[in-house]
Amino acid sequence: MNTTIPFEIASILLPFRVLFTKPVWCHVQTLVMGAILTTGKRTITSVLVVMGLNQEEHFQNYHRVLNRAVWSSLEASRILLMLMVTVFSPSGPIIMGIDDTIERRKGKKIKAKGIYRDPVRSSNSQVVKISGLRWLSMMLLVEISWAQRVWALPFLTVLAPSERYSQQYRNGNSTAMVRPVNCSYNTYIAGIIFLGRDERQTIYKLIFLGQ
Repeated sequence: MNTTIPFEIASILLPFRVLFTKPVWCHVQTLVMGAILTTGKRTITSVLVVMGLNQEEHFQNYHRVLNRAVWSSLEASRILLMLMVTVFSPSGPIIMGIDDTIERRKGKKIKAKGIYRDPVRSSNSQVVKISGLRWLSMMLLVEISWAQRVWALPFLTVLAPSERYSQQYRNGNSTAMVRPVNCSYNTYIAGIIFLGRDERQTIYKLIFLGQ
């Protein structure tokens, strides 16, 4: 099957080329194209199937893009953010959202997991706790004209380990992990407003205002 990437998509991906070596970049383009076409869970295996590479002899090279290849996800997110700002908010203001999501996981080997409030099953009168991993997502908030509403476009998701895990490995609390990311983006874009939710997931509060 021909896995040549269409010019329209290749031109959008081109700014990310600097992050990868030439061999890895070829695999990256295939994975991105397959992720767009895949329905359901976007695993490497699903991507290879939809791209007609399920019989690929060296299929492990595609897995190595994520588990062995050396590239910066933070730099990739910065490039993605700059592209989104150019398209959706070239003249500002730049408003970003920070929100968390809980991935339900169990097992002794998952050391970064914690016990968190379940925002779906909890109510004002009852609090339901779940075990899992907490992820923090950073999103660019933009108003989409044809949708007539504000969309949250994610550009970076990081793991926020539990407080117990952070204290054990001296990483500080999970909120501290976001601060270096905030400062990093404020280096490239002035006047960034960061919005997040409180612990009960009920109201928004101002977290950081770039100068």
